[in-house]
Amino acid sequence: MNIEQIKSGLIVSCQSPVDSPLHDPTIIAAMAKASVNQGAVGIRVDTPSHVQAVRKQLPDIPIIGLWKRQYPESKVYITPLFEHAVSIAQADADIIAIDGTSRNRPNGETLSNLIEQIKTKLGKLVMADVDTIENAIVSQNAGADIIGTTLYGYTQETKHLTPPGYELLTEMVKQLSVPIICEGGIATPDEAKKALDLGAYSVVVGTAITGIDLKVKSFYNALQ
Repeated sequence: MNIEQIKSGLIVSCQSPVDSPLHDPTIIAAMAKASVNQGAVGIRVDTPSHVQAVRKQLPDIPIIGLWKRQYPESKVYITPLFEHAVSIAQADADIIAIDGTSRNRPNGETLSNLIEQIKTKLGKLVMADVDTIENAIVSQNAGADIIGTTLYGYTQETKHLTPPGYELLTEMVKQLSVPIICEGGIATPDEAKKALDLGAYSVVVGTAITGIDLKVKSFYNALQ
């Protein structure tokens, strides 16, 4: 893919909780196609089967793929190991998203080794999901092609902060040379536009568009 395809555009994260009836490859692919029909330039999706289903529906649309895997000895869960990246690559994602923080990874995996293997052995672009400017710089130095604000507010170091991470975005745009994607906590079109105005290469929106379970739950709770 040409990374220019996602420049200044909307990427929709088509995911759902694993216990939701929406957590089905066919449904996720339908969400993705509906998003592209309305102007999305790319899709972000979790798990190999879902990536594969989306690719079947959208053969020419950039896909950011990841695989969330939990390990008791590590807080890293976004494509933590190379074997997970292999599965996402085989499902035909264009970009593989990984945790770009400095936290310990399972099985002794390291950020730099993971990025190097994805690029050299799989020939895929790497998106590093980070929480701080320090980890963003480390990820860029390790070879990440794209860096996202995805984990701002979701790690021990940043749990006191609330996404969207506009301050982090501004710092990353100022200090880094790779494309920066603003992702996490974007709830309105105006917030997405603000991210682009601050220099984001593109914007990922998930829950506000495809998070049916969480949105219904919030309405239900408010009415009790």
